[in-house]
Amino acid sequence: MTVTNAIPYNPKSSKAEEFINHQEVLDTLRYAAENKNNVKLIDEILKKAAEKKGLSHREAAVLLECDIPEKNKEIFALAKKIKDEIYGNRIVLFAPLYLSNYCVNSCVYCPYHISNKHIPRKKLTQDEIRAEVIALQDMGHKRLALETGEDPVNNPIEYVLESIDTIYSIKHKNGAIRRVNVNIAATTVENYRKLKEAGIGTYILFQETYHKDSYEKLHPKGPKHDYAYHTEAMDRAMQGGIDDVGLGVLFGLELYKYEFAALLMHAEHLEAVFGVGPHTISVPRIRRADDIDPSAFDNGIDDDTFAKIVACIRIAVPYTGMIVSTRESKKVRERVLELGVSQISGGSRTSVGGYIHPEEDEGTEQFDVSDRRPLDEVVCWLMERGFTPSFCTACYREGRTGDRFMSLVKNGQILNCCHPNALITLKEYLVDYAWPRTKEVGDRFIAEELNRIPKEKVRHITENYLKEIENGKRDFRF
Repeated sequence: MTVTNAIPYNPKSSKAEEFINHQEVLDTLRYAAENKNNVKLIDEILKKAAEKKGLSHREAAVLLECDIPEKNKEIFALAKKIKDEIYGNRIVLFAPLYLSNYCVNSCVYCPYHISNKHIPRKKLTQDEIRAEVIALQDMGHKRLALETGEDPVNNPIEYVLESIDTIYSIKHKNGAIRRVNVNIAATTVENYRKLKEAGIGTYILFQETYHKDSYEKLHPKGPKHDYAYHTEAMDRAMQGGIDDVGLGVLFGLELYKYEFAALLMHAEHLEAVFGVGPHTISVPRIRRADDIDPSAFDNGIDDDTFAKIVACIRIAVPYTGMIVSTRESKKVRERVLELGVSQISGGSRTSVGGYIHPEEDEGTEQFDVSDRRPLDEVVCWLMERGFTPSFCTACYREGRTGDRFMSLVKNGQILNCCHPNALITLKEYLVDYAWPRTKEVGDRFIAEELNRIPKEKVRHITENYLKEIENGKRDFRF
């Protein structure tokens, strides 16, 4: 007897179990396994991918499953080519800012879970937030990712909104936070509308795992237990006017091939319903933290598999920004920068109040940081590797978000403003914050990169902006 799936697959549906359809994921994985050595099909998929218009989740799953060494080399080379042609050599820098570790959920992989009675609970006051932001500004940061646990009493939406207003209000020396991205728990359309009105950049929410049964076991209690409400959050965010959203899974909780296919299905759903795919995709791996031992989860992935995932996401969703945080080591980050990553954090602290009191580790980190280098070392390292460190927030501030941003990316036009803007913000950093060696490396780097601006008029304007920055002016953008 043939058993059919009672729940249909429908990427345009508003229901989580229809647009992230379990049977469709299983069928995709079976299709990929059956075709992992199908050279003709793999060549057809790579030819399609080279057009930089993306792949379906099934096509991408075949590439991920492929174990032919020569074809894997082609996959990695194509990922690098696509990233270079769409985003160039720029790498956007940001830092997380943890406001509170109060949380009412019971996520078994996170030390903030409510049953953890020995972790010190902290919530920053607005004065403490000002101190943290000034410390971040003194590093040179212009873009933050705001983080907080889910607790309607200690971390209500009003607290988040007040904190955003505080962050944007702080002008310290030549420093200012120009974009606040927000990573908070799934909420209502009304609250997303409030976040939009507060001027946030991207709303980020990690799915953790798309496997419904695993999701419910990993989130046994608390509001996050509701799989549908969590998975449908991006739809509500879009309905609330937030047109830049960021997806991500926590690799290591479930089988990575399942997560990969479902993640791309989520991107396809957003594109199908709203005409705009995810602004960013993050690829964190589970890490040790307080009472969390990553070895307790048996779905961990090695560095080679991680690199393959990054490359295949870049090929499948060429327009999206890809984020790798300081969860990953310098060595791993160096590798995936070549395969499609376009945003990284630098000088990060994952504890509440960690920028002002980094030496007072009270066990409030959400996860252990692998890359502990200060921001300036990261900036210098990027330039020495041939990447342009970018603190740019121009698209967000010029209204180039959502479908307006995506149309520029998909048409290959974003480089006309992104490369000059990256150089302008890098110059600000060099003048205001850089250590002597980094400044020396940076000045040479900018001189060389100016020659790569194709339009003479744009190059001339950029050169004038750079001179104005030397003379004390700030915040130029195309």
